[in-house]
Amino acid sequence: MAHKNQFQLLASRRFLPFFLTQFLGAFNDNVFKSALMVMIAFRLAADQANALNNLAAGLFILPFFLFSATAGQLADKYDKSLLIRRIKLAEIGISLVGVVALVSGSNSLSLLVLFLLGLQSAFFGPIKYAILPQHLRKSELVGGNALVEMGTFVAILGGTIVGTILSGASNGGNEWGSSWIGGLIIAIALAGYLVCRAIPKAAPPVPELQIDLNPIRQTARMLREAAKTPAIFYSIIGISWFWLLGAAYLTQIPSFGKNVLGGNEPLVALLLCSFTVGVAIGSLACERLSGGRIELGLVPLGAAGLTYGGIALSVIGGNLTPLTEVSLAAFWNSPGAQSFLLHLALIGIFGGLYIVPLYAMIQDRTDKALRARVIAVTNIMNALFMVISAILGLIFLTLLDFTIPQFFMVIALMNAAVAVFVFNRVPEFAMRLLIWLLSHTMYRVKHQGLEQIPEEGPAIIVCNHVSYVDALLLAGAVRRPIRFIMYKPIYEIPVLHFIFKTGRAIPICSKQKDPEGYEKAFVEIEQGLKNGDLLCIFPEGQLTKDGELGPFKAGIEKILRRTPVPVIPMALRGLWGSFFSHKDGHAFTTLPRRFWSKVSVVAGKPLDAAAARAETLREQVLGLRGEQR
Repeated sequence: MAHKNQFQLLASRRFLPFFLTQFLGAFNDNVFKSALMVMIAFRLAADQANALNNLAAGLFILPFFLFSATAGQLADKYDKSLLIRRIKLAEIGISLVGVVALVSGSNSLSLLVLFLLGLQSAFFGPIKYAILPQHLRKSELVGGNALVEMGTFVAILGGTIVGTILSGASNGGNEWGSSWIGGLIIAIALAGYLVCRAIPKAAPPVPELQIDLNPIRQTARMLREAAKTPAIFYSIIGISWFWLLGAAYLTQIPSFGKNVLGGNEPLVALLLCSFTVGVAIGSLACERLSGGRIELGLVPLGAAGLTYGGIALSVIGGNLTPLTEVSLAAFWNSPGAQSFLLHLALIGIFGGLYIVPLYAMIQDRTDKALRARVIAVTNIMNALFMVISAILGLIFLTLLDFTIPQFFMVIALMNAAVAVFVFNRVPEFAMRLLIWLLSHTMYRVKHQGLEQIPEEGPAIIVCNHVSYVDALLLAGAVRRPIRFIMYKPIYEIPVLHFIFKTGRAIPICSKQKDPEGYEKAFVEIEQGLKNGDLLCIFPEGQLTKDGELGPFKAGIEKILRRTPVPVIPMALRGLWGSFFSHKDGHAFTTLPRRFWSKVSVVAGKPLDAAAARAETLREQVLGLRGEQR
C-alpha cells in the first residue's frame, strides 16, 4: 500500500543516509545554539544577556539572506551529494572552533561559530529539498517530505533539550558540562560526515550555469520565475507563513511556561514536546490521508486547524493560573492544563498537514533546472517571515502590552486572513479540499489498475457516466491532473462549476444546439492533447437514467482522428443509487441515504488510437464495470 512507503524509505539507501545527515545536522545546530544562549543568560546581567541572545538569533539567520541565493545556484550546478560531503566537512571544522569557544567562554568567538552554523545551514537548505525529487519517485515525495519534516522538528527539540541540560550543568560550576557539549558536537559532526558519504549521486540539472553572486538580483529573478506559476509562488508564501507561526509559538512557549505559569525547564520541555510531537504526527499522517499522492486538499484543512488551534490555545491559556507548586504533576493536575497540551499538539498536527503537501508540490511542479534556486528563495522568504514574527512579538507583547495568550489569538486570526488570501489566489487548494472531503466522507473509494495510466504525455480516459460527482471521484483517484470534457449543463452547476473551471474542464454540447461552441471545444481538446494533457470524456454524453451503460457517441473517434493518442478505458462501480445519481427520479431530489459506501475506480489497459472505436471502447468499459452499477 502507498501509505507504507514513508517507512519503507528508512530502509532504502536512496533516503536513509540523507535523512540521518539532515537530522544530525539540525540536532547539532540546536545543541550549540541552545547551549550558547543558556550560558549567555547565566554569565551576564539580564539586560546584557537579552541583547546578546537577540544578536545571536540574528547572526544565525543572517546567512540565509546573504547566501541562500548563491547556495541554490551551486545546488543546480554541482552534484548535490558532493556538496553535502563538503558542507559536512566544514561542520567538523566549525565544531572544533565551537569547542574552543565554549571552553574559553569567549562570547565573541561563540557568536562567530553561530554565524558559521547558520552559513552551513543556508548552503544545505536548497540541497535538502531539491535532492528528494531526484532520489524518490513521485509517489514517495509526500512520505519523504513527511519524514524530513518530522525529523527536523524532533532534531530541533532534541538538540534544544540536550544543549540546555548540558549547559545548565556547566553553569552550575561543573566543567564537565562544557566538555560534554564540545565532545558531543564534534562526535555528531563526524557521524554526519560518515553517514553522508553513503548518499547516492544526484547529477546537477544545469552544470553550465553561470553563478550570480548578487543575492538581491538573483532572489528577484527567482521570485519572478516562481510567480509565473501562481500555485508555486503562493505555496512559497504559505510555507513562509507557517515558519512565522512556528517561530511565534516556539519563541513564546518558554516564556509562557516560566513567566506566566511559574514553571521550570521540565515544564517548558513538556510544552515544546507537545508541539513537536504534533508536527511529527501530522507530517506522517499526510501519507495515509493522501494515499501517497500530493494532496493539496490537506492544505486548507491544515490552515483551518491552525486557526482553530490558535484561538483555542489563546482562550485556554488565558484562563490558566500560575502554579502553586513547581512540578510537572502540579501542572498536569491543574484546571485546563491537559486541554492546553492537547491543543498545542493539535497546532502541530495541523501544521504538519499544512506544510508537507506544499513542499512536495513545489518540488514536483518546479522545473528541475530551477528547483534548487526556487527552494533557496523559499528559504530566504522563510527567514524573512521569521524576522517578521520576532517584530510582531515585539510590537504586540512589548509596545502594545498584549499577554502571550492574546498574541496567540492575534496570529491565529492573521492565519485565517492569510489562508483566505492564498486560497482565493489559487482556487486549486479549495477545489482539491472539496474533492478530498467527498472521497473521504460519502464514499470509500477503492482503486484498481490505475498504474496503467501513463505518468506523462497526452492520453484520453473514457468512462461510464453514473452521477454528478463522477469527475470529482476520478480526479481524486488519479495521480495526474485530469482535464474533463463534460456536458455543458453539468459544467454550469453551481459550486461544481467552480471546481470544474478551476480544473480547466472543457464544456461541450451537441452540434445542433451550439455549433460554434461545439467546434471551439474540439479545438481546445486538440490543443490540450498537443500540450501533453490527460483528458477524460464520458462518451455516453449524459448521465445514465436506468443504471445501464448507454451507447458511446462518435465524438471520441473524431478527437482521435484529429489527435491520435492512447485511450484508457475506465469504469466507476457502486455509484448507481447514490444521492447524485438519477435512480428513482432525478438526482438531488431525496435526502442522502448512503454514507461511507464502497465505490470502485477501475482502469484497463491503454488502447492505441487506431483500435479505439466507440463500440470497442464501450465493450471495454462494460467489462471493467461488470454487474456492479
